[in-house]
Amino acid sequence: MDEEKENKTLIINGETIAPGESKLVQLNIARLPTGTLIDIPVHVFNGKKAGPTVLVQAGLHGDEINGVETLRRMLQENRFSVKNGAVIVVPIVNIFGFIHFSRDVPDGKDVNRSFPGSKTGSLASRIANAYMEQVLSQVDFGIDLHTGGSQRHNHPQARYTSGDLKSEELAKAFNAPFYFASKLITGSFRKATFKKGIPTIVYEAGESMRFDEKAIKKAMQGVQNVFKTFGMLPKGTRQDKEKTSIHLEFTRWVRASRAGMFIPQIKNGQTVEKGQILGLITDTYAKKNKKVKAPFNGHIICVNHQAVVNQGDALFHIGR
Repeated sequence: MDEEKENKTLIINGETIAPGESKLVQLNIARLPTGTLIDIPVHVFNGKKAGPTVLVQAGLHGDEINGVETLRRMLQENRFSVKNGAVIVVPIVNIFGFIHFSRDVPDGKDVNRSFPGSKTGSLASRIANAYMEQVLSQVDFGIDLHTGGSQRHNHPQARYTSGDLKSEELAKAFNAPFYFASKLITGSFRKATFKKGIPTIVYEAGESMRFDEKAIKKAMQGVQNVFKTFGMLPKGTRQDKEKTSIHLEFTRWVRASRAGMFIPQIKNGQTVEKGQILGLITDTYAKKNKKVKAPFNGHIICVNHQAVVNQGDALFHIGR
């Protein structure tokens, strides 16, 4: 990196953010039926010297609030004032879902299944289109913060795109407890960025509508680790190297073989051995107990906290 070269000027929604300048830009999306305008707040921190432009976002699913709190704390603590390059921070992408405690927008569609979107499509599709045009056009790589859904609690983990060496490098630099390749989903934000050649990782930790202090702190440090790795912060900034992220080559869901009440018997993030009892599925009459066992040696990276499960429900995500 040429530290003497000035960074580029960013333009979002018609507003200019010059090198060395920080600005809050409101990205116009739509109106509520009451006429109230709904805007996506976009915080832009443009360093003076040349470097990569990083997008850090949360709230793509409105009920996944760990990432929202992560970015709120980092904004409050002024952790995005980089020396080299620029950071675009979007604490809540899906404003509609956030105010309705919902994964989706009011028409029932998932914004994270609507990329690259359309100017004349559904509400979710219009949000995706505006985001692609105004924000992603400025970005070199991205960090997307998520949590588990449907009462599934994810142990902190970073997911990258298989075959994309730059996103793998990004996931490794983040230094979550685990990192692994994950398939691209049609209409997802990560698939849209992949097609545009923008390496992106997804950080998954905790569960929807719950704050998880460990997940939040790991996310804050992970974002900081990426900035440090790519030379965006002043010399001497602390980088978390206490533990090296474990790379998982293979992951699999352990599913319920029968319906009943589900009682986990291991902790999330725990190392387990093949045949080890992970939990029990029992009926309400105390007649039958079905043991759920580990299919191989590995690490538990997600636990379903649903108390009553149906046959085929995902109970544990295990990787090796």
